[in-house]
Amino acid sequence: MELLSPAGNYDKLEAAFAYGADAAYMGMQNFSLRTRADNFDLSEINKIIELKKKFNTKIYCALNIFFHEDELDMLEEKIDAIRAFPFDAFIVSDLGTVDILQKYFPDRELHLSTQANCLNGNSVKIYKKLGFKRIILGRETPLTDIRRIKDACPEMEIEAFVHGAMCMAYSGRCFLSSHLTGRSANQGDCAHTCRWNYRLALQETERPDLYYPILQEDKGLTILSSKDLCMIDHLKDLKDAGVDSLKIEGRMKSIYYVATITRAYRKAIEALDDSSVDMSFYRKELDNVSHREFSTGFFYGHGPIDVPSKAGYERTYQFLGILKEEVKPNIWSLDIKNQISIDKPIEYMGPDIKMISDNNFKVLDKDFKEVEHIDHCQTAYIQTSIPVKSGWIIRSKII
Repeated sequence: MELLSPAGNYDKLEAAFAYGADAAYMGMQNFSLRTRADNFDLSEINKIIELKKKFNTKIYCALNIFFHEDELDMLEEKIDAIRAFPFDAFIVSDLGTVDILQKYFPDRELHLSTQANCLNGNSVKIYKKLGFKRIILGRETPLTDIRRIKDACPEMEIEAFVHGAMCMAYSGRCFLSSHLTGRSANQGDCAHTCRWNYRLALQETERPDLYYPILQEDKGLTILSSKDLCMIDHLKDLKDAGVDSLKIEGRMKSIYYVATITRAYRKAIEALDDSSVDMSFYRKELDNVSHREFSTGFFYGHGPIDVPSKAGYERTYQFLGILKEEVKPNIWSLDIKNQISIDKPIEYMGPDIKMISDNNFKVLDKDFKEVEHIDHCQTAYIQTSIPVKSGWIIRSKII
């Protein structure tokens, strides 16, 4: 099975491939359902081409908004720019884009976005006739239906989300964000209003401006918020059902998220054929990334997802930064994400190591002088007490 990871910008694309993804999906500015992800522009083309060659991987382009007339015109105007990227496939929701993409990119695959809510074999056969190579099934599809769909159209590739956030509605069919914030989920600008904390209150008709709160907990109620999806313990069932590609949600999430989740699922795929893989460690790593309560979504029926998440985000580690270049022996430049302080032990994680602790490191300012801490947006360095490598992630345990 293919492991497909999210890439909201170039650094996340690099992390996805370094930590084990077979493919990554990325958005184009203006045409992606994650408009608030950094997405990609023409200045990064050469770097992306070299990265793809280095790891021998695939890249899928998300053009999965629902297009208005002027946006279709814009798509055709940007064909030359899109052609410059080394895309292997286009992920689309709107059938109005099919003729355009087939005209200009006859050698590229078409993948149907989960936004199209494809849930049955008859629909899959129709999309096959239209030229689609792969269907990204709606998250509402149970394993029993996936098997039936694959049997009905075995030549169609099946992609399914296996980890990350779940939508409270049929994917993309929610108007709550648009109603409350003016940001349309169907145009890639969801404000995730379902994950806000809400309070219930009573209103007395004779006093319309006076509300009496119904208190359940101090932080309010998450009555609309779905649990997060986690299928790492069930990959054999997905494989047996006919799933060809395992998709991780999260183009707007951190490099740390992309690296940690990708690495864990890569090891889980390897564990299907190699019982010596220590899955207990990698399974626990999922809890070290910010997440809501985990569930198996709709794969085994809707029971696990029917009850909304009762808690907010949980995490046990803070992402501090990334090691960049070794500028002097054991002294490394940094991409700092959160404060690194000498009074807080740190850990390194990498594609080829589980985790290494460092309790004797030093942090240096831009002039290489020792300081007590360094912060985000600073030019600063770290002097490690152990051998490390470029690209490794720095984190600390939340006490």
